[in-house]
Amino acid sequence: MGRLKKRLHSLTAKMLDVPQDVTLDLPRLTMIGDRQLYIENHRGVLQFTSELLRLSLSKGELEVRGRDLVMRAILPDEVFIEGVIAGIQLLHNE
Repeated sequence: MGRLKKRLHSLTAKMLDVPQDVTLDLPRLTMIGDRQLYIENHRGVLQFTSELLRLSLSKGELEVRGRDLVMRAILPDEVFIEGVIAGIQLLHNE
């Protein structure tokens, strides 16, 4: 049943020209250079240090690695970080 629901959401998004991150509960990342990162649709902060940010997602985790990372804003489903961002990795739960 999960596949049918996912396919229906995808078709609805295409037909109504709605971004898939809205209908499929996907994370949206907006990055400015290697200095700022804005992440929407997360499920909570799992770990945060000046070198690592781990966020829970609906289907896995997101890891952001860097240097001098600072969390400038955190809301229930949004995070804004600054620092020197070296890498971003999406880890899927399967």
